[in-house]
Amino acid sequence: MNGQGHWMITLQRVFYPILAIVGIPSNIVTFLIFWRRNCMLSRSSTYYLMAISVADTMVLVLIVVLEITLKYNVDEPYWSRDPWCSLRDIFNYGAYNASTWLVVVFTMERFIAINTLKLKAKLCTPKSAMIIIAVVFVCSHLFAIPYFWSNKSSFNESNHHLLWACVYNQDLRSLYVHSLVWFQTVLVYILPFIIIFSLNGLTLRQIVRSNKVHSETSGPQRCGLHFRSKKRKSMLLLISVSMTFALLSFTRFITQLVLRLGFYDINRNNYSLPINVAADIGTMLDLSNTAINMYLYACTQTKFRKEVVTCIKLAISPCMTCKPPRYDYPSVIFQL
Repeated sequence: MNGQGHWMITLQRVFYPILAIVGIPSNIVTFLIFWRRNCMLSRSSTYYLMAISVADTMVLVLIVVLEITLKYNVDEPYWSRDPWCSLRDIFNYGAYNASTWLVVVFTMERFIAINTLKLKAKLCTPKSAMIIIAVVFVCSHLFAIPYFWSNKSSFNESNHHLLWACVYNQDLRSLYVHSLVWFQTVLVYILPFIIIFSLNGLTLRQIVRSNKVHSETSGPQRCGLHFRSKKRKSMLLLISVSMTFALLSFTRFITQLVLRLGFYDINRNNYSLPINVAADIGTMLDLSNTAINMYLYACTQTKFRKEVVTCIKLAISPCMTCKPPRYDYPSVIFQL
């Protein structure tokens, strides 16, 4: 079956513009809220969350808008020809790597802040956060440089017309391709999964133990209320961090391994093959991370939700004579 009339194509034509329309403004608003408002976070955590919103916006602009949306609406996108065909994946994978690893380092920062007082004083500072963020952005794009040789621009027949297209480079050696695929898989899936699940599991165990000790030394009723409230908030954040990331990324993780390592000759436009449908659904779910990541971390916090409501009220009913108050960042450490 030709892909042009398949329901999967129609779904993607609608889904990706909506994802960009929802994700880009929400990330920008979130960045501005963290920049201008007091959300009861430490400054280092605030910097990480601001950086995640920037990286997610880059993914939405570069991949969702300039690559995927253009692909479905323009016969010959600008990246069909060199040098953009070769450079496209460097910027795309660079932004995606940064988005993933900023989530990882933010998880590590919270784990250190909660569990290790000595390292907390050294690593959980605004200066350290800025340095780590810069290193993540630079390394993410450096690790994407090998993709410069993964595609090539060539003439392809489309609707009985010869058009330039950016296609997979069939001349690459098998060892290079396998190395590139496995390196990217380990970089953005396997390592992040291990780190996020491990640190959040250790943090959860620490919370359970501390509450158990507290319940044995305090009044039963008061401690029970304290334990239930704290455990509920901690579990909500932990599930947001680990399970949502894993569930939205897992389908793409599996399908990309199947496509890249086992079946190089598959026509990706042939939607009679279930693997192509599954691969596109996996990509849609995976890219949804960039539109909701900030809410998985920030919208679980009451103070942030109040700031969002305030911004919505100001946007709906602007007060020209009143200016919203500005706050200084307090030295409050983000706690699970």
